[in-house]
Amino acid sequence: MQATKRVKDPRKQRKRLYNAPAHLRHKLMAAPLSPELVKSKGVKSLPVRKGDTVRVVRGDHIGFEGKINKVDLKRYRITLEGLTREKVDGTNIFVAVHPSKVVIRNLKLDDKWRKAIVDLKKEQAPPEKEKKAVKVVAKRPKKAKEEKPVEEKAVVQEKPAEKAPKPAPKRVQKKPAAKKTKEETPVTKPEAATAVKEKLPEKKPAAKPKTARKKPAATKKEKVVAKKKMEPAAEKGSLKKETKPKAVKKAPAKRKAAASKKEGGK
Repeated sequence: MQATKRVKDPRKQRKRLYNAPAHLRHKLMAAPLSPELVKSKGVKSLPVRKGDTVRVVRGDHIGFEGKINKVDLKRYRITLEGLTREKVDGTNIFVAVHPSKVVIRNLKLDDKWRKAIVDLKKEQAPPEKEKKAVKVVAKRPKKAKEEKPVEEKAVVQEKPAEKAPKPAPKRVQKKPAAKKTKEETPVTKPEAATAVKEKLPEKKPAAKPKTARKKPAATKKEKVVAKKKMEPAAEKGSLKKETKPKAVKKAPAKRKAAASKKEGGK
């Protein structure tokens, strides 16, 4: 089956090359034509055939020219007449060459089918673009510049390079002093120091925080005296409670009537 899609995976490429059918193998055995044949036939490349004259362009046997002796589609190789090597046992064998390493110098067109293919490709080839005539304008020769006489300059001894002066330090602008009034008098340093001391208030020593003193524990005698003082106050309160008159409950009127009936009946 003919491959329609291009494949980038090298594993698939090798697989397709190995499993390619005969009609695709024939196309893969194409070789470029020499510049002279390209001009005469109008074809850039064609599949090689037995009887074509080719020239080796790359590889160990570069420059060898000869006719194709055999085309091996199974191994993708061709053999040339006269291109042989000697084996260890003394026998001569043909050297296999890949068709991409050769250039076709002469085509064998005794086959009518091949001749028809060449003619068809020539018709399908795009026409060569006509080269536009370019006007050549002769350039005027440039005038030679007059060479000025070179004046000899007096030799001047160069002075040693002086060191660059260091930049001056930046001056700090002082704030303007307050204007003196007429009444104010200049005060000398020792007098000013004493005046400041007089003005400053004297610092008083910080008062120590007062700590709460703990009362000494009461003795046994004091406890007994305190109990005696508390006892009469409790007695007074109890007496007052006793002296209060108790409320007498009044019997309901019904009960009184019932009691009087009982007395009358007896």
